[in-house]
This record gives sequence, C-alpha cells and structure tokens, in this order.
Amino acid sequence: MGDDFDIGRIDDVIHGRMRLGIMAVLSGVESADFNTLKARLQATDGNLSVHLKKLEEAGFVAVSKRFVGKKPLTEAAMTETGRQAWVAYLDAMAGLVAGR
Repeated sequence: MGDDFDIGRIDDVIHGRMRLGIMAVLSGVESADFNTLKARLQATDGNLSVHLKKLEEAGFVAVSKRFVGKKPLTEAAMTETGRQAWVAYLDAMAGLVAGR
C-alpha cells in the first residue's frame, strides 16, 4: 500500500452498509420513495428511517414528505453535497483497492 493512503478519506457517514446502499440506489435515480428503498435494501421501516435521518443530517440526502391522495409518500433524493461526498467516497475506495 502506498504511503499516501489516508484511511480518513473514507467517509464514516456513507461507509455503513445500509447508508452505502441508500447512496448507491439514489446515485442512479432522481429520487426514490421509502417503500422502493425498503424493498431494494431489504430493510425494516425503523432501520431505513434511522439511516436516512443520518444521511439527511449530514446534508447528503433530502427527504420530503407529501400526500398522494390520502396516502403519505416519503421520498429521498441525493443532494449536490451528497453527490460530491459519494464521488469522493468511491474515489477513496478505488484508491484503497489500487493500493494508493
């Protein structure tokens, strides 16, 4: 491993398995509703809520709530800050794999 590798470049907010999954799903779409994320990530309501909140607090994800008819709809979208953090995370992981 090269001397220039810095473990600090790996973002702890993203690195958790569920949060990594959320970011991966959101990186490829404009937004995703709660139930879609829940199904894709095989998460429980509570687990997904906790991890979305952590990403939202970091400014990486924007969560919006509205009603469609009488049903509540919660949607999440990656913010520009989140996109930058995601790219930096992927770059750090690529560096780790490449040994740099």
